[in-house]
Amino acid sequence: MVSLSVGIMLATSLLHALPEAFDSGADTHSLFATLLGGLLAFFLLEKVALLRHSHHHEGDGHHHAHGHDAREAGKSGWMILLGDGMHNFTDGILIAAAFLADPELGIVTALAIVAHEIPQEIGDFIVLLNAGFSRLRAYVFNLLCSLMAVVGGLLGYYTLDRASGLIPYVLVFASSGFIYIAVSDLMPQMQRRSTVKESVPQVLLIALGVAAVVALHAF
Repeated sequence: MVSLSVGIMLATSLLHALPEAFDSGADTHSLFATLLGGLLAFFLLEKVALLRHSHHHEGDGHHHAHGHDAREAGKSGWMILLGDGMHNFTDGILIAAAFLADPELGIVTALAIVAHEIPQEIGDFIVLLNAGFSRLRAYVFNLLCSLMAVVGGLLGYYTLDRASGLIPYVLVFASSGFIYIAVSDLMPQMQRRSTVKESVPQVLLIALGVAAVVALHAF
């Protein structure tokens, strides 16, 4: 799913969303500034997320009190939920913007987000279990966070429809997020699997993701 996500996200951004935005007639320099700002914004968001996590744990030689791991995991669980809710809310707005620009673009954008969300949500679920949540509680909170995408989608649809001039900029910002996540997060994970046996399926799945987006566009 990670490899497939990379292909879909990069193809959606570079072959559809960005061309759609730049063909809209919006100022080119402003669109590139939005792309730059988006990349830096996602970098800063990830930096804040990394800084707030403690990298120390019981038994690491730093003489932490008993229960240190549980307290740190609990904090990270609630922060995961907050970040995931905001992320899903933004995803909803981006899907709405894509559909308003072009229904075809909306479909591939939604598929790109779904492909990325599946492994991410599984990872979030594991973090919540580690934070002390029961399986049912972790599932319910994950579901509530996912529903924020619906809220963002409705807000985006009714807001952006009246401000169509913002759609190209939202598409560029969405692309910056897709590109940043694929290049800085997902691809480095894939690079850790360096054997030929592991690398060949990765390349094939990336190609499949790109081919799927191209095929949807052609269809």
